[in-house]
Amino acid sequence: MANQIADFFRLKPEEQAVAGAADHIKKFWDPRMKVKMAAHLAHGGDGLNPLALKAATLACKPATGQ
Repeated sequence: MANQIADFFRLKPEEQAVAGAADHIKKFWDPRMKVKMAAHLAHGGDGLNPLALKAATLACKPATGQ
């Protein structure tokens, strides 16, 4: 889903695209989805395109291991 969101914003300049995708994730994703994404990011974020990776990193708090 993060890749699809990033694809929607990809025609904008990169800084705006990352900010737009991150804002969408912050506003519309359930907190559980953000926790799962943070865990995925902590393991390298495999499968995310570069724009989605940057946006998710901004929008999802890192997993704390607790």
